[in-house]
Amino acid sequence: MALVMDGVSAFALGGIGWVFADRTRLGLSAFDFRVCAEVPGMVQTDLGLPLRVTHGLAELAEADLIVVLPGDASIPRLSPAVAAALRAAHRREAIIVALCGGAYLLASAGLLDGRRATTHWSLVDDFATRFPEVSVEARALYVDEGRLITGAGGVAGIDLCLHLLRREHGAAVANAIGREMVAAPHREGDHAQYHDRPVPAGDDASLTSVIDWLRANLDQPISIADLAARALMSERTFIRRFKAVTGATPYSWLSAQRLHRAAELLEATDLSIQQITHHVGYNTVAVFRQQFTKRHGISPRAYRQKFPREPRLNMAGKRR
Repeated sequence: MALVMDGVSAFALGGIGWVFADRTRLGLSAFDFRVCAEVPGMVQTDLGLPLRVTHGLAELAEADLIVVLPGDASIPRLSPAVAAALRAAHRREAIIVALCGGAYLLASAGLLDGRRATTHWSLVDDFATRFPEVSVEARALYVDEGRLITGAGGVAGIDLCLHLLRREHGAAVANAIGREMVAAPHREGDHAQYHDRPVPAGDDASLTSVIDWLRANLDQPISIADLAARALMSERTFIRRFKAVTGATPYSWLSAQRLHRAAELLEATDLSIQQITHHVGYNTVAVFRQQFTKRHGISPRAYRQKFPREPRLNMAGKRR
């Protein structure tokens, strides 16, 4: 369920709608995606195009997922009706996502007190001043606090939704949708919202070959020195360029790739936990289990039970 207001970003609404579009032709079950507003009727998008919204706030009473899309005003105001609807949804354990200035609405409703959150980089200073009880992750693409997720807006909204699909429905679903959208199937939430300087194309080419090699050799012992040599760079230059391209340090990126691959293997194969441990480059099951649990929030065994192979893809509107 997308909650919109006047001046809503057409790009944001279109992106969210595309992520949760009907893909039954791909063998995926369909989400029940709807759009609501505080007062049903005509809503203007930021492009000046009118949007007819037929659903009101009553729809939020049953939605499993609510995506709050603010208007074009930098700082949206929270009405009593919207505040009550969001608080009620949170009490019944719905997942609530807020993009860009939508974080103001969640914070004003008191839902982010004592939690981490992010918003668009141009708003973070004001947001932090207004809501000192919220721990602001200034440069993050999105921040996942379980049932409350905030994102920077723009393209990061698609990253956030693909992350949520991966979390709730598994890597196979997120990868299938990301592939059809020609989008990266996963970008970590702690990636920077933007980079001050572009990376020269020549460095992109050399790093691309290294990144491709890394993805194909996750089971191998890997050192920065070896990677820098492959890229024909010094270690310091390699680390700097790698972070500029990927938004993460080499070891952080590699750890994320290994653990994402482990999740895919847990979903799609009958390999034992020990076999998967070695497939993704960990020396011991204990270390793998610790790192996997830290990143995914549950143990490898529990993850496999959460996403059983049959039926493979269950994406009906209700959460598991």
